[in-house]
This record gives sequence, C-alpha cells and structure tokens, in this order.
Amino acid sequence: MGAARAFAVETLAEWGITARQDDIRLCVSELATNAVLHGVEPGREFCLRVVADDELVRIEVRDGGSGRLEVSCAAVDADADADAEGGRGLLLATALSDDFGVTAHTLGKTVWLVFKGDAAV
Repeated sequence: MGAARAFAVETLAEWGITARQDDIRLCVSELATNAVLHGVEPGREFCLRVVADDELVRIEVRDGGSGRLEVSCAAVDADADADAEGGRGLLLATALSDDFGVTAHTLGKTVWLVFKGDAAV
C-alpha cells in the first residue's frame, strides 16, 4: 500500500495539487488495501489510476476479483465491536471523498472516489 500512496502523492505534487493530499493518501491506502485483501485473486494485481482536471481529482483502483463491494454502516453502529481491526476503511473513504462508485467489468471492478474543489488543479 505504501507504493500506491507514494505514487498518488508524487503524481499530485507533480501536477501542483497539494490540497486534500492527506484525505487522498488515506483513501488510496484504503482502496488499495481492500483490493489486496478482498479483490485480487491469486496471481493477479490491482491497478491504481489518478486523474485530475480543473474541477476534480479522481482516484480509481481496479482489481480482477469477483467479490462485490459493500459499504457497511456497521462501523458506526452502536452495537459494532469497537476493537475490530477492519470494516471501517471504505466507510471512511466515502465520507472523506465527494463522490464514490463502483464500475463492474467482465472480470473484476473499479472502485473510484472523486475529490472536488480545492483538490483540483
């Protein structure tokens, strides 16, 4: 996940985008971690794509896995295990970003997040 974070931050810095870097770095880490833990099948890898224009930054993580992605509200449920080590990453990423979605492919899926406004070039 460190390589994915470094790639995203270095790419944004090259483009002169410094706003919301902490949010974007954290979200890249969460999407990459989810891809490795839940989406990548043995012998396959994930792909990180960073796109920006004058209005937004879009982060995409594509994997070849067949698993479905669900944002669980259990992380904010009062009955949820407060000591659990997982289950909050995607909820956090969707809260920090301005838009979120999943694009299904014949093989795998792309999970994407959009950061608008100050994060754009």
